[in-house]
Amino acid sequence: MSSANLDYEQAGELKIGQVGIANLRIRTLDVPQLIREMRERVERAPKLFGRAAVIIDFGGLAKTPEVATAQALLDGLRDAGVLPVALAYGTREIEQLAEQLDLPLLSKFRAQYERVDGGAPAASPAPARAPERAAAEPAKAPAPAATSSKPGLVQKTPVRSGQQLYAENRDLTVLSTVGAGAEVIADGSIHIYGTLRGRALAGAQGNTDARIFCREFHAELVAIAGHYRVLDDVPKELRGKPVQIWLEQDQLKFAAQT
Repeated sequence: MSSANLDYEQAGELKIGQVGIANLRIRTLDVPQLIREMRERVERAPKLFGRAAVIIDFGGLAKTPEVATAQALLDGLRDAGVLPVALAYGTREIEQLAEQLDLPLLSKFRAQYERVDGGAPAASPAPARAPERAAAEPAKAPAPAATSSKPGLVQKTPVRSGQQLYAENRDLTVLSTVGAGAEVIADGSIHIYGTLRGRALAGAQGNTDARIFCREFHAELVAIAGHYRVLDDVPKELRGKPVQIWLEQDQLKFAAQT
């Protein structure tokens, strides 16, 4: 299956949440396909997804899976290289399923699929769209909205491998570099005035207006409101360039900056 088909024909939508925990929202209860998709993700980015903690969200299905089916999915995902650690909270039936599977429930991850204003869940992206490429006119994208009156967090020193920095309810500005294996997270936007080699996750609580800016782009992974891309999925001509990243119609957009 090509990378373009992976974007628009997946049985499960994988989103990246806070502290690197992924949320797998099941769109189609096709266990072999879900396992195959996850194995491909792990093979493409083993440092990011190998033995990664994953929350399973059955909330997008019309009917709660049978215990045997859910257990087969969990076993298959483990064989694919990730570690299912919990179910996302939904209905009473989901709670019972979690008990039968001996897994905890995590309610906060369900908020990743709700509108920021608390309205109805956002619709899934339409399957007919072409794969995204770098946009020529980033200025036409909507301007980011302020997430809070709280002043932004400023990091003056490099964020080194193994370190994690989180700006809760505010923007994050890094005046130096973000090293490989480091992770910077913000509920607002992220501004990096150096090289980005690690992971940057903006809009961590679901703010779709958040953006990521960096002076030199080599990121292992970038995400906005849970929508993510790994380095292999980003146009090669953007590597090493100043880059702006934003979310538009549930798709990440990338543009080189002058």
